[in-house]
Order: sequence, then C-alpha cells, then structure tokens
Amino acid sequence: MLDIGSIIKLQRTKRNMTQEELSAGIVSLSYLSKIENQKAKANPEIIQSLCNRLDIELVETPDIQLEEKCKQWYDILYDRFDKEEMIAKFEELQEVMNRSINDQTIMFEIHQIRYYVVLRDLKRALHKMNELHEMADSFNSTHKYYWNKFKGNYYSFKEKPQQSLQCYQQAEKTIRLADINESEVADLHYAISIEYSKLLNGLETINYANKAMVVFQQEYNFVRCAQCHILLGISYRRIRINELALENYNQAMYLGKLSNNKDVIQLVYLNLGRFYSTIGDLKHSTKNYLLALNTADLNFEIKLDVFASLIQNFYQNKEYTQAKEYLQLGKEVLSLAQGKEYYKFYHYTLQVYTHLLNEELNKLIVVLEDAFLPYLKHKKDYRHLVFYAVLIASQFEKVGKYKKSTQYYKLANSNYDQLIKW
Repeated sequence: MLDIGSIIKLQRTKRNMTQEELSAGIVSLSYLSKIENQKAKANPEIIQSLCNRLDIELVETPDIQLEEKCKQWYDILYDRFDKEEMIAKFEELQEVMNRSINDQTIMFEIHQIRYYVVLRDLKRALHKMNELHEMADSFNSTHKYYWNKFKGNYYSFKEKPQQSLQCYQQAEKTIRLADINESEVADLHYAISIEYSKLLNGLETINYANKAMVVFQQEYNFVRCAQCHILLGISYRRIRINELALENYNQAMYLGKLSNNKDVIQLVYLNLGRFYSTIGDLKHSTKNYLLALNTADLNFEIKLDVFASLIQNFYQNKEYTQAKEYLQLGKEVLSLAQGKEYYKFYHYTLQVYTHLLNEELNKLIVVLEDAFLPYLKHKKDYRHLVFYAVLIASQFEKVGKYKKSTQYYKLANSNYDQLIKW
C-alpha cells in the first residue's frame, strides 16, 4: 500500500503550502519531512490533523460510484476523438479528488499524464510526471504499469523513441503482477511496436504488432487490427518484402473501409504513397498522396508530410509548376505550426526545395551543410540523412566539385550502413 505521506506531500505542493505552514501546531517540521519522504509513519491522529489543515477528507472505505466514474474517464482517454467529454469528466472528477484522499487518488493522478498527452499539453504532462516522481518507488504493480506506460506515451510524442521504449519495457515487466486485462496488454504491445518502427527495428516491430493483433482479432476490433497491418506494411516495405507490404496495406484498407474509419484509410493512402515512391512508381505514389489529402481533415504534421512528399515527387518528375504549388501550400501550413516538435524538420525541408526550384545552389549548400544535415545527425534520422546527403553530393557533382561530392556520398554510405544494421 502506498505511504500516505507521499499523498500528503502531493496535496501540500498543489496548494502551494510550505512545510512550515502545514506542520505548525501539529508536528515538528523535521517530523513532517520524514512523513512526506516515507521515513516515518505517523499515527492516524496526526494524519487526520494534516488532512484537516489541507482541507481534504481521508476516505478509507472504497467508493464504488467514484471508482466507476474514474474507470469511465480512464477508458475515454483512449478515445482521442471525444475530447469535450474527456475534459468535462476530468473537471468533474478533479473537483471531488481535490477534496479527498481515497483509493483512486494515485491512479487518478497517474492517468493525468495520459490526459495531458492526449490533449497535446506536453508541458503539463511533464509537470505531472515531476510531481509524482518522488513517490513512484511506493507505487504498487498496477500503478507502476500505468506510470511507465504513460511516461512512454509522453516521450513518444516528444519524438524520443529510445526513452519511450525504455518506459514501455519497464511497464511490460510489471504485467505479471499488475491488475490489467488482455486488451490493455495488447495496447502496450502496439505502442512498443510503434517505437521499434521509429527506431527502424523491423523484426521487433513485426513481433509486437503480431502479438497485439492476436488480441485485437479476438475482440473483432477492426480499427486496431488495421493499425497493426499498417505497421507490418511499413516494416515489410523497409526490408524490401514488397508483396507482404502491399498485402498488409490492402488488408488495412479493407478493414478501414469496413469500419468506415477515415483516419485509417488516410494513413493507408499515406503509406501506399511511400511504398510506391520506394519502388520508383511516382505516378501511383502521387495518386495515393493526393487521395490521403482528400480523405479526412489532416493535422498540420501529416499535411506537411504529404506536401513534402508531393513536392519531392513532382521535383523528381520535373513537374516544377506543381512542385512550386505544393511548396507554397506547405509554407502556409508551416506558418501555423511554429513551436511544434516537427517544425524544424519541415522548415529545413521546404527551404531545400525552395532553393532547388529557384536554382540557388549556394543557398542550398548553406542550408544543408550548416543546418539540415547536422540536425538530422543529431536526431539520428538516418533515412533522411542518406537522402539529403545524396542530394547535396549530386549538386556538387553537377558543378564539378568532385571532392565535396565524394565527401557527401561517403556520408550517405556510412549512414546507409546504420540503416541496414537494424
């Protein structure tokens, strides 16, 4: 059972109350510090006095109705498309939880990390993680599971796949002792598969996507099955097993249409665009990217991804008018995405194609050498590092600067080696 001292400390800090203010007339300052840091257990009378000072009620008997309301809210956190209900239920619960310490206190606090991640309020998610950090050692197995999983969610959205994966793996270690069901385990396995995909580890991506899909198939959850098929398609595309890649994309499309899920359909079109681009079929690649644009409302990041891909296709196909058209559209969207994690990548990408289309070689070289390539190295984005290293090498080759050209072809080759290691 979690030491009540940790919760006392959490409630005190939430109220911006000092230890001196809370302890005055109840216990010594040093003793309160020991209680809060789990170095001493206070008797029930002292705990009650501290709760009275904090204006919170200590509820020792489980409240079935409150537990059910919390569970409903926890479930909603996995439905990102009903944010109004999610926020309304949170505010209703927060009012109750701020007035008491009960058997749902810790679970409610941990789930707030997920809540803020879903709302893309990553600053508040980090603040909540920092609030709970000191008491994490006292969490029971179920608490530890969600604590690590939601931290993994946070790092995933911060584009830190290695840290995210480490958190998910810690959550996975607690499964045997935690009170969680098969659906929850499948969701974790799907999340792990995504991070392995980001890290270009195809075998583990396939392994965990298949583990997750076994459960989703048993539940007839067509949308989640489709999401697994997309991950499998991406992995098979990367290892050049094109038949299996296309088979999984087609299966995902079938399930997306069966469940009338526009987001799944859109994602399949996006990945089919990449698939056909990889095998050099720019006509079908462009067709699928355009279908992705017309499928459903796109968030800024996906829209920028599609625009950048279309610009690349049109440029390679020497359709410069169309490339410039989508370049302008990309710049308009980018202006609305300042401050986002992905802003720099697309800022540099659009700069590169601006200089390419305007035949501004010197400006292109400055952007690539001084900014974009170092950025990609720092991010360990080997796929794009290879692509843009080859691009700058070919530009140097065109103007007869063969020494510089060779330098960047070598950079491309060395980073290609990093890609195939996975």
